[in-house]
Amino acid sequence: MHVPDGFLDAPTSVATGVVAVAGVGLALRGARRELDDRAAPMVGLVAAFVFAAQMVNFPVGAGTSGHLMGGALAAVLVGPWSAILCLSVVLLVQGLLMADGGITAIGTNITLLGLVAVAVGWGVFVLLRAVLPSRPSMVAPAAAVGALVSVPVAALVFTGLFAVGGTAPVALGDVATAMVGWHSLIGIGEAVVTGLVVASVLAARPDLVHGARPLLADARLEIRTASGRPTTTPQA
Repeated sequence: MHVPDGFLDAPTSVATGVVAVAGVGLALRGARRELDDRAAPMVGLVAAFVFAAQMVNFPVGAGTSGHLMGGALAAVLVGPWSAILCLSVVLLVQGLLMADGGITAIGTNITLLGLVAVAVGWGVFVLLRAVLPSRPSMVAPAAAVGALVSVPVAALVFTGLFAVGGTAPVALGDVATAMVGWHSLIGIGEAVVTGLVVASVLAARPDLVHGARPLLADARLEIRTASGRPTTTPQA
């Protein structure tokens, strides 16, 4: 979903740029609460994985392209604030060094992939984590659903931006059909990848999965309670 130069008018591009700067600014502050000695290396690995996944682009019509986004995956693995920073760095490098997405559209791309996709993916994940059984095994399915929802929602937001400030000679209906329709299918692929990656990390190092930490703490508390040991919740 890398938006090229000239696809949106200047006021819309400036507006999304302001939103992107504000979002990254908040993420810089919020990431301080998420990053520690365990999480910092994970952030780099997640950024590298998302960078590689996003480089596989394919046209979906109406002058746009589709690819995996990685917003929900990054949010569940390293936390939503750190995920925003991961996606923003990836998009900056792709736009400035690899001509993947327009220079004037960097703010738009960060808004869509770095803010909307992360926020929706994380929000859906947290909601499901609250209603599903409190077991670490539920983390991967919840992350997969978050990824499934985040992709078409981001495409829908782009369609709204195009309706407000689109400049390309493409009918809004064609853009909506291409973006939302194809990205609904892409969301299925993203859900599968997200679920598999999160499940793999959980199996090897569950303590590195940010979204699983509350459930791991609850599980340890239950074990301590059942064994008659002190019930003080361990520090994450």
